[in-house]
Amino acid sequence: MTHELPTADQAVAHTLLNCLLREVSAPERRTAVTDGRLLVRLPRRGVRLRITLRRTSLLGAHRFTGPVEEERPDGWTELDWRELAGHVQHELELRTGTVNEEFLDQLASSHDGVREGLENRPQPGTDRYLESEQALLFGHRFHPAPKSRSAARGDWRAYAPESRAVFRLHHLAVREELLAHSSLDERATALLDGLGEAPAGYRLLPAHPWQYQLLADHPLLRDALAGGEILDLGPGGEPFTATASVRTLHGAGAFLKFSLNVRITNCLRKNAAYELTGAVALTRLLAPALADLAERFPDAAVLREPAFRTLALPGADGRPDQALYEGFGLIVREGFAGVLRPGVTPLLAAAVADEHPTSSAHISRLLGQRDGPGGGERREDGRAALDWWNAYLRLLVPPVLAAYFDHGVVLEPHLQNVLIGVDAAGWPAQVIFRDLEGTKLLPERNAAPLAVLPPEVAGPMAYDAERGWDRVVYCLLVNHIAELLAALADRHPALEGALWEAVRHTLARYAHAHGCPPRLRALLAGAPLPAKANLLTRWERKADREAGYVRLPSPLAGHILAGAAQPPGRDALAGTRPVPATAVPATATAPVPAAAGSAR
Repeated sequence: MTHELPTADQAVAHTLLNCLLREVSAPERRTAVTDGRLLVRLPRRGVRLRITLRRTSLLGAHRFTGPVEEERPDGWTELDWRELAGHVQHELELRTGTVNEEFLDQLASSHDGVREGLENRPQPGTDRYLESEQALLFGHRFHPAPKSRSAARGDWRAYAPESRAVFRLHHLAVREELLAHSSLDERATALLDGLGEAPAGYRLLPAHPWQYQLLADHPLLRDALAGGEILDLGPGGEPFTATASVRTLHGAGAFLKFSLNVRITNCLRKNAAYELTGAVALTRLLAPALADLAERFPDAAVLREPAFRTLALPGADGRPDQALYEGFGLIVREGFAGVLRPGVTPLLAAAVADEHPTSSAHISRLLGQRDGPGGGERREDGRAALDWWNAYLRLLVPPVLAAYFDHGVVLEPHLQNVLIGVDAAGWPAQVIFRDLEGTKLLPERNAAPLAVLPPEVAGPMAYDAERGWDRVVYCLLVNHIAELLAALADRHPALEGALWEAVRHTLARYAHAHGCPPRLRALLAGAPLPAKANLLTRWERKADREAGYVRLPSPLAGHILAGAAQPPGRDALAGTRPVPATAVPATATAPVPAAAGSAR
C-alpha cells in the first residue's frame, strides 16, 4: 500500500488544527462535520475554518488532507501554516488574557525540524529496532510544536534520531571524590567504567557530546580542567545511537539517559538531581511489584534504571554546583539482554502507530507480513487486523491495570515509552515498558517505602489515586491505544467500532476478574477520557508536571459504539450528531492538574 507523506507545511497545519480542535473548539461545541469536511469556529474571534477529512474518528481525532481554509467575505481562502498559527495565537490571547511571544518561534522551529527530516531522510539501516526509534519525522500529532528544539549552540542534525545519528560519547576522567553515583547492580557500574580508560585515581564520566559542547564554558568546569581534577579524554569508545527521546542513547548493550540542555517540545531535557536519585530509588522500591507482575504477565517487562553517575564539583558554598551536577547527570537503563525473548524484535510503539508510514515498523508493514497467528490458511485482511489487535491488547492492558490496582504503581505507557515485541511474522509477542521518570507511586499503597526517602525525592515520585488514574487512562487509552487503533482504522475504516469494542472487551474482562473496581466501572460506563492539554500548556509556558487535561467523549460509551454501526458517510464528530459551528457553546470542562512526564 502506497502512502504519500505530507509536506512540512501540511504536517504543521494539521497538527496545530488537531490541538485547536481538541483543546479549544470542541470543548466549546464550535465544531461540525459535514459534506466530508471539518468545520471549526474560533469561539472568541469568530473565525471559521474548514478542512477536508480523510477519515472521521469516534474520538474526534480525525484525519485531515489538504490545506486549511478560512471563510472570508469573498468565499473560502486557503491558509498557510503561518496564517493558521496567527489565528491560534490571537484566539489563545483572548482565551487566557496572556501573551506568549515565544509561541510562533516554537512553531517555526518545529516546522524547520519536520522540513529537515523530510528533505534529508537517510536510507534505513539493517536494525529494525533502531530504525523504529529514528522514524518519527512528524512527532506527537496533538502537540503544537512536536519537533521544536532550542539550544545556544550545536548542530541538531548531528544528534537527531531523524538523521539516523550515531556518534561516540565524550569522555571525561574525574577524580573519584568529585563523582556522585549510586548503583544497585555491579553490571551497570562495570558498563560505565568499561566505556573507556581512566588513569588511576580517576573514574570515567561519559557525556553526550552535544551537552558537553553546551557546558564547556562553565567557569568551574574550565578551572577543574586546568587544574587536573578533570581530564578531557575527548570522543571515544563504541558508537551510540540516538533514540526517539533524543537524549537517551543506545549502545554497549544498554541505554544511557543523558541530560541535554535543549528544550524539546515542552521541557528542558535535563536530569534534575531528584530524578537521578529517584531513578535508582524507584528501581529498588519497584522490585517486589515488578517481580509479581513478571510472574503473572510473563510477556510483559519493565526496563529498570539501576544506576546514575554525575559530576559533583563544589561551588563557592562548598556544595556541588547544581548546573554541573544536573547537566552531567546520566542514568543507566538496562538493555534487552535477559528481557527480550529469542526471535522477538522490539519496535517503538510510536513508529508502529504513526499516522504516516515512515519505517518498516509501521502497522501496515506488520500486517503485510502474515495473515494471522500461527500462519496457516489465508485470511481476509480485516479479520487479521482484528486478530492482531486483540493479541496486542491482551499483552498491553492487563499489566498496566494490575500495576495500578494491585500495587499502587502508575506506569506511563504512552507511545514513546512502550516497545512492541513482534515475532518473525510481525505478530505481537511481547511488550516492554521503559522510562521510570513518569512512573509514580500512590502514597496510600506505598506510604512506608516513600517515607524513608528524602522529601525532595519522594514528593515528585508520588501521585494521589485520582491524578494517577488520569495519567494511566490518558497514556494507555488516549495517547497509545487510540493512536494505534487509528492507524489500523486507516487501513480498515469500517472496523473502527469493532476495534473499540475489542478495547472495551479487554477492559471488561480484566474488571470482571478483579472485582470491578469503581474507576474501571466508570471507564466502561463511558466516563469522559482525559487528554493532556499540550497546546494550552505550551501557551501558558507551564512546566509539564503542571499540564492540564481536557475531557473527551469516550468511544467506550454505549451510544457512541452503537452509532459506529451506522452506515458510512453519516456526519459525526466523536460519535455525536454534528453541531453547527454557530451554536451556543457549552461550558467547557476546566483542565485539572496533570501528571509529570514527557511531553507525550
